Amino acid sequence: MDQNVKPVKIIPLGGLEQIGMNITAIEYEDSIIVVDCGLAFPEDEMLGIDLVIPDVTYLKENADKVKGLVVTHGHEDHIGSIAYVEDEINMPIYATKLTMGLIDRKLTEHGNINNIKRKVISTGQIINLGCFRIEFIRTNHSIADAAALAIYTPAGIIVHTGDFKVDFTPVFGETIDLPRFGELGKKGVLALMCESTNVERPGYTPSEKTVGKTFDNLFNDNKEHRIIIATFASNVDRVQQIINSAYKYGRKVIIEGRSMVNVIQTAAELGYISIPDNTLVEIEHINDYPDEKMVVITTGSQGENMAALSRIAASIHNKIAIKPGDVVIFSSSPIPGNEKAVFKVINELEMKGAKVVFQDTHVSGHACQEEIKLMYALTKPKYAIPIHGEYRHLKRHAELAVEMGIPKENVKILTTGDVLAVSDNVFDVVGRVPAQGILVDGLGVGDVGNIVLRDRQQLSQNGLMIVVVTLDAATGELIGGPDIVSRGFVYVRESENLMEDCREVVYEALESCLTKKTADWGRIKGTIKDSLSEFLWKRTKRNPMILPIITEV
Repeated sequence: MDQNVKPVKIIPLGGLEQIGMNITAIEYEDSIIVVDCGLAFPEDEMLGIDLVIPDVTYLKENADKVKGLVVTHGHEDHIGSIAYVEDEINMPIYATKLTMGLIDRKLTEHGNINNIKRKVISTGQIINLGCFRIEFIRTNHSIADAAALAIYTPAGIIVHTGDFKVDFTPVFGETIDLPRFGELGKKGVLALMCESTNVERPGYTPSEKTVGKTFDNLFNDNKEHRIIIATFASNVDRVQQIINSAYKYGRKVIIEGRSMVNVIQTAAELGYISIPDNTLVEIEHINDYPDEKMVVITTGSQGENMAALSRIAASIHNKIAIKPGDVVIFSSSPIPGNEKAVFKVINELEMKGAKVVFQDTHVSGHACQEEIKLMYALTKPKYAIPIHGEYRHLKRHAELAVEMGIPKENVKILTTGDVLAVSDNVFDVVGRVPAQGILVDGLGVGDVGNIVLRDRQQLSQNGLMIVVVTLDAATGELIGGPDIVSRGFVYVRESENLMEDCREVVYEALESCLTKKTADWGRIKGTIKDSLSEFLWKRTKRNPMILPIITEV
């Protein structure tokens, strides 16, 4: 290769140190392409936050260079932020048919579909964006139409696997195009960006078809009972297999949960799922059929608070109530961190007399160790850049790359926001760009930051005290109060002595300020806060948020 070729820059803006919010910018001189644009769900300490979207400040600053967004598949952690980001920076979108169908639905809901250029790409097709050529390569995943990307840059070929597994008997479509990865390996791959979700699991991921057999057995064993199955909304192949079993055993199917209804509608319209006539039933008609003739497919397999299954388990669903004898099948594994929520729902269901099944009813959509090794063996990359995972996944992936013969110095674990320069003779982090997640709360995007979250945490842990004082505008003397209102700190009626003492402390703090003739409200508020806070800590060992309010009359 020409020694004068400049390095290509790889800039992850999300998807590292976490599962979710995958987005990467790839830049060469005056061209930038963006791969995926997903969201992440909030962590426990993000109180009241609905979702987290990537910070695209760097893309906005270089908007004239951005040639387009290429999307590997239709899961939320890869497409969930597109509608928000397109508001900030208008990029043409390139994706496969089902992926684009799901993106279109998001853009329509968001109201910005009309001003965005979108092009449906088939696997095997190559597009040109700026100085890049991008080839979509067929892979398997837990949603149809998943693709890996071969990105041809002036510095060499970068292969981005997207989320993938090797499934020789997929439910829909063909098997992963392994020969193409091998051909790229012969041409010479500069860097492999391979996913890491299941890198800690040895062996191979079983085929999605194996779950179909399990469902058949479960339907056969529970002919007398109503069956409720919770799975990921986006796992179209799983839903297809449930419908196949339901049809085989003469059952009607109800699809419940907004995201599930949306995805299945899109998949059915585009021909990615085939539903026999008269199989689907609207939820309004659930009582028109005997229980043993019903299957409900629902969202909530991760114990999410407002998802359909959680509402059913908590008896707050307006159409479905659990009856003793119902069989509830969890067709998913808990995502790390969700175990507690999932077991809470399972306990609630069992208490109401349901039988819960959650073994062997799920296979992953992600590659285990042997499939990841196969990807290295086929592409023979010079450099390895593990992506899509928490730090422990990336670390294990880096070790696996070294086991596959890649020199240790040619493997890099990046952090979100790193700028990695890559060419034949360069492989270095050369800078950083802003890449904090942006928090979405209701309709507010980015208006809740760390300070607001810290306030919410303090309020949630220690409560609030409001101190109201009225001063005379002319003389500065105290003419009303101090009145104290408490929320979430102590139950006022049972703590009258404490409240009286608090008033006394505030009164003394005010007196000391007024005798010094302090007219600065900020200082008066500070004094009230400090003395009350010190007093409460001594008395209760708690630190409520204290808000002094001063009015003049």
